[in-house]
Amino acid sequence: MQPKTAAQCAPPNLFLVGFMGTGKSTLARILAERWRRPYADTDLLIEGHTQMSIPKIFETSGEAGFRELERQCIEKWIPRANAVVACGGGLVMPPGMLELLKSIGIIICLFARPETVLRRTSHSVVRPLLCAAEPEARIRELMAQREEVYLRAGAGVYTDGRCFSELAIAVERIYRRQAKGWKDAPAAVRLQGSASSV
Repeated sequence: MQPKTAAQCAPPNLFLVGFMGTGKSTLARILAERWRRPYADTDLLIEGHTQMSIPKIFETSGEAGFRELERQCIEKWIPRANAVVACGGGLVMPPGMLELLKSIGIIICLFARPETVLRRTSHSVVRPLLCAAEPEARIRELMAQREEVYLRAGAGVYTDGRCFSELAIAVERIYRRQAKGWKDAPAAVRLQGSASSV
């Protein structure tokens, strides 16, 4: 039997996915500090590697170009284990991305109502997909487009009206439960994930 690599012995990555404004980045930072693990934000990694802002990438390369950078980020720039990663809202949408994430970590999807997302993102200038005359209508449209993928991404956590300390406990509970035996689970079992919500 081949000895396990360092990545195989380390705890699996935690990927927080979900719509923009659901609290992924803040919660990922809290958990990374709490667990003393590396923190990563895919948007920040992409900006750092390209030396371009997200709006500029959308302007020059379009959404398709940005999605390809997100794939490259997961394949090349994210640790294979032990990190807490906040993922861009649309990162899981292209075919194969959910499977890629599940092959190197545990996915938990954060949810929030459209009006909550609007309130949290109303002062943001770095969300090109919300540059619309009716941002709430655009939020609802994008949520509808992504709902099916979000629902099968993994366990879901609803963030409306909940403080981050409460959310951290809920996410930690799910992660600890799913991490048990994760490294030894067959790939097919990992890809199934969990559809529970809290």
